[in-house]
Amino acid sequence: MQQQNLMDLLPEKTNKKLPRRDFFKKSGIAVASATVLAGSLSAYSSYAQNKSKSKKRLAMVIDLRKCYGCHSCSIACKSEFNVPLGVRRSQVETTDKGTYPEVKRSFLPRLCNHCANPSCVSVCPTKASHRDEEKGLVDIHEQLCIDCNLCLPACPYGVRFSHPVNNVVNKCDFCIHRVEKGVVPSCVNTCPSNALIFGELNDPESEVSKMVATNKVQVLKPGFGTEPSVFYIEPDEDMIGGEIERMNDTESQELN
Repeated sequence: MQQQNLMDLLPEKTNKKLPRRDFFKKSGIAVASATVLAGSLSAYSSYAQNKSKSKKRLAMVIDLRKCYGCHSCSIACKSEFNVPLGVRRSQVETTDKGTYPEVKRSFLPRLCNHCANPSCVSVCPTKASHRDEEKGLVDIHEQLCIDCNLCLPACPYGVRFSHPVNNVVNKCDFCIHRVEKGVVPSCVNTCPSNALIFGELNDPESEVSKMVATNKVQVLKPGFGTEPSVFYIEPDEDMIGGEIERMNDTESQELN
């Protein structure tokens, strides 16, 4: 029996989406999705040493030496896209260490990492989630998204969500509508301490490229081999390392 093309199951150029149950029933994806997801998780490490071949690669450096947790970036993002209450495209996590009065507070802004080897793309049954090599980021074709949510657990960084109004998966897109007009993302523009540096990573003359080249930068969950395009300067080691350990433990339990 010839396998039916998944794209043939989608409505023709309409905002209406095929109900998830009908889509899964027709395509047989309900059975295959678990296998695809597990396979993508186990394959992360194989990309660890690969270098991105992207024509263009937009990236961000977050200098945590300058971040003091004002949340201006996440508020600007929410305002820019009119994000409903209860969900967010970006956020700033906070952790406290020590006992009073010797307490240290650390911050970790989170957003889509626009990976060169994105795991969210490999599990998407409709190709809605995709790596746009011309723009240099990971994007979502909303007209193709059926809100199946397979990409949510596939993303190691937990920065995707199902939009409660539009009923499609949503996330940071580096404010590409601003970037294409020569304007930096809203979060970068709003940061009062200039802790966010944005630009073209593959351009050696760009500020973001120079920051990566001249500073000891780290990425979240490097063991997954997704090659994130968001880099951190001097993150709290417990926040970074502990996060990797917890995710690996959870992943191991799910796959066993």
